[in-house]
Amino acid sequence: MANKENYSKQLEQFIEKKQSENKYPKLLLHACCAPCSSYCLEYLREYFDITVFYYNPNIMRSEEYHKRVEEEKRLIAEYNSQVDSADFTGMNSTNHARKINILEGNYDPKIFLERVKGFEGCPEGGDRCTICFEMRLEESAIIAKDNDFDCFTTTLTISPLKDAERLNRIGREMGDKYGVLFLPSDFKKKNGYKRSIELSHKFGLYRQDFCGCEFSRLQREREKELKENCN
Repeated sequence: MANKENYSKQLEQFIEKKQSENKYPKLLLHACCAPCSSYCLEYLREYFDITVFYYNPNIMRSEEYHKRVEEEKRLIAEYNSQVDSADFTGMNSTNHARKINILEGNYDPKIFLERVKGFEGCPEGGDRCTICFEMRLEESAIIAKDNDFDCFTTTLTISPLKDAERLNRIGREMGDKYGVLFLPSDFKKKNGYKRSIELSHKFGLYRQDFCGCEFSRLQREREKELKENCN
C-alpha cells in the first residue's frame, strides 16, 4: 500500500522556499465558514497576501448563508485590526502578519442543485460532497487565474469530517485545468482543528452543526433525533 501524501509538510516546504526568497505570494483562500477560517488565517497571514474567497452556493438557506458570510467578514475585520494596532495578544502571530482581503462569490443555490441532481440522497461525505468540492474549487481556480493570484487553496481540509486526500486531488486537478498552482494543505494537522475551536471561542464565532446544504442539515437533524431517542 502506497504511503499517503503529507500535505501539511508540503505546505510547510512551500512556505520555507518562499520565505528564503523573501516573497509573500498572493493566495486566494476559499473559505467555507469563519470557524474553519480562523486557524487557517492565523497561520497563513504570516506568509501570504491573502484574499478570502467566500463561495458557497451549497448553503441553500439564504438566512444561513448571510449569517455565515457576515461572520467571515467580522473575523477578518478582527484580524485586520490586530495588524493595525500591532496587538496580537492571545494569538500565535507576529508583526509579520499581513492584512486580509475578502471577495464574495456569486450566491446562487440553483447552481449547486443543478450540479448534484440525482445525488440528493447520498450520505454526507459521499459522491454529492465530491461534486460540491469540485464546484467550489473549480470556481476558486477560475477566480485565482483571472485575477493573477500565485496560488489558491481551501479551508475545507481543517475539518476532521472532510477527506483531505480527496480535496487535494480535486484542487490539483482544477489548478492544472486552469493553469494556476493549488497549494496542498491538511489544516487539521498539528492541532489546527483544536486551535480553530479555541479561536472560535475567543471571537464568539457562530459554529453551525451542518455543512451547508439542506441535505446535510436534514441528515444532521435525523442524527440528533436518533441520539435523543436513544438517551
